[in-house]
Amino acid sequence: MKIHEYQAKAILSRFDIPVPRGKPAFSAEEALTIARDIGFPCVIKAQIHAGGRGKAGGVKLVHNAMEAAAIIDQLLGQPLVTIQTGPQGKVVNRLLIEEGIQIDREFYAGLVVDRARARPVFMVSTEGGVEIEQVAAHSPQKIHKLYATPGLGLFDFQFRNMVNALGIPPNQQANAITVLQSLYRAFWQSDASLVEINPLVLTAAGELLALDAKINFDDNALYRHPDYLELRDLSEEDPVEVEASQYHLNYIRLDGNVGCMVNGAGLAMATMDIIKHYGGAPANFLDVGGIASPETVANGFKIILSDPTVQAILVNIFGGIVRCDRVARGIINAAQSLVIQRPVVIRLEGTNATDALQLLRDSGINFKIARDLREAAQMAVAAVQS
Repeated sequence: MKIHEYQAKAILSRFDIPVPRGKPAFSAEEALTIARDIGFPCVIKAQIHAGGRGKAGGVKLVHNAMEAAAIIDQLLGQPLVTIQTGPQGKVVNRLLIEEGIQIDREFYAGLVVDRARARPVFMVSTEGGVEIEQVAAHSPQKIHKLYATPGLGLFDFQFRNMVNALGIPPNQQANAITVLQSLYRAFWQSDASLVEINPLVLTAAGELLALDAKINFDDNALYRHPDYLELRDLSEEDPVEVEASQYHLNYIRLDGNVGCMVNGAGLAMATMDIIKHYGGAPANFLDVGGIASPETVANGFKIILSDPTVQAILVNIFGGIVRCDRVARGIINAAQSLVIQRPVVIRLEGTNATDALQLLRDSGINFKIARDLREAAQMAVAAVQS
């Protein structure tokens, strides 16, 4: 789950990480009032779930009320197109108004889970204020990585190494170590999948501040953080993905034209790969889970059919825990209750698969039955191409 910058900074503040004075605003009048209260110069920042806001014009320094009013009108209620939003952009429904800061130096500090090593990795760089992906691509030697030890975390010497790598002045090193230790604590105790400060700045007055902040949470751990769950902004998420989550379906929209309904994340990934192998493009990732009841199958069809780019549907179910005949009944019920005007290719294997295929053949509905996954992918791609 993603949250906005102002929400991330509120969490970092709880862990004693210094942030600039600022408040969120949800209307033009409120934003201008906050700007006057904070004083000029101040910074007006668009709040959307996407990076690259600064380069896209979503972060502006203003020096008086007239400039502030113009920028507020320019941003609030308007789509902001960044490198991460796609050409349609995202509508700015809220702003963050912050005090202007005199910056001496900019750094990067962030934590993610390195899934290859199965442990958190703390990354710091002197290239603050720059997209870390660009630094990794063009100057990877400027990113210093330190890995946490399972069960123990990071040691004091590792934090000292990070501070030395950043070239923090000696009189600021103790404070910098405290800030980095607090950042690790925020990451660990919040069950985050990512915590990032970019840039972490050293001000002209010698203070370290989190000038920007980003936090993503592990969805599977949100039951431990009901207060974080309240921070979710559904307007920033794909409405279809939100609806799918209400049906307990794992759905992600992609940019292809073959709709996929699969049980199990691994099988779903393999299904998408083989569609690509035969020249097609998956329109979604949809995992109906290990149960795959008639109700979940019917809801899965409803979600897939809501995407107008889908030109064919591939159902690939392996009946381990689930019985294939129950899945077949769900497919038949969905076809009878929904208007499905696109080819439906079905591959069922496992428990009661023979009975399931007979149910599909006897339904009188024009399903395309595949013998194996290879044939299913070929049939789905051919259906789109024809």
